[in-house]
Amino acid sequence: MFNILVVEDDKNLRKLMTTYLKKNNYTAYEAKNGDEALDVLDRNYIDLIISDIMMSGTDGYELVKELRTAQFDIPIMLITAKSDIEDKKTGFLLGADDYMVKPVNMEEMILRVQVLLKRAKATNEKILNIGKLVLNYKNLSITKEEKIYNLAQKEFYLLYKLLSNPNKIFTRQELIEEIWGLESESDYRTVDVHIKRIREKLSDINEFEIYTVRGIGYKCIIPT
Repeated sequence: MFNILVVEDDKNLRKLMTTYLKKNNYTAYEAKNGDEALDVLDRNYIDLIISDIMMSGTDGYELVKELRTAQFDIPIMLITAKSDIEDKKTGFLLGADDYMVKPVNMEEMILRVQVLLKRAKATNEKILNIGKLVLNYKNLSITKEEKIYNLAQKEFYLLYKLLSNPNKIFTRQELIEEIWGLESESDYRTVDVHIKRIREKLSDINEFEIYTVRGIGYKCIIPT
């Protein structure tokens, strides 16, 4: 069961939100501002935070900033009466993961919570799910239904990097520095050879395609 902390100075709204969370089989904790939220975090393991922005004491922005500065990667969804794009931009730049505007639709809140928790789980486990294809970073495995694909370590790291950032072009130099390290003496030909091997070993996969960007590097395209 997931533990979710609701940080909201409006007592009635806070109770309504925690009630809905409990109805959906979450364990809900409460705090009326950022200061109380930090106390709850000191005493309990929390999987996700839903926080108002405008609160007395430590507000929502300050709470996000403090947690991100302390390297807490817990998912945070901000909820506020403000709908201005600049306010949303501020929250996201500080490190918030999602944003809802009051009045809060409880069913939508539950759906957003489910998405954030699923995303956080995949990130923590370093698992990429692309259609029926599953890449597990921890054990360097690639599977599609019952079939297992075997890549060498550097081949896996290279593919995982590309698929983690679909449509982004990586230069060969960037890939060498990321996969082989800054001190590596590998040249651009090394990247080309590894890409060629990946294409050959995964030739029957249609979940993605590695594109060569002439004169620059590579990118992965995932069909919609």
